[in-house]
Amino acid sequence: MALVRKGSRRIVVDGTVYRWRLRGRPTYFQGLAWSPCSFAVEHADTPGMTLVITTDQPHTSNWIGREAEPVLPSGVAAAVRLALREGWTPTAPGSAFHLDHSAGFTPSN
Repeated sequence: MALVRKGSRRIVVDGTVYRWRLRGRPTYFQGLAWSPCSFAVEHADTPGMTLVITTDQPHTSNWIGREAEPVLPSGVAAAVRLALREGWTPTAPGSAFHLDHSAGFTPSN
């Protein structure tokens, strides 16, 4: 499944161009800080397998005012490098490749 172009950002990691996107509005569970923030990455020229990264932070636009660290391009690049080492092939067809970094996330009550 390809990323929506609107709102996606371009990033170059080790000479390869990718697009990444963070959902602007949180889902219901992210809004209440019951589930962590996630973002998606795909190859810019030949989208194939989408990378989905789950962070250990609440969404920055959560509704309860819980503090959160923003997703930075440096974090996106680090996640792409890790996913590539773990077997993500961005130009190959297939279902999403999930990278779970949610250890340490504490949901709100």
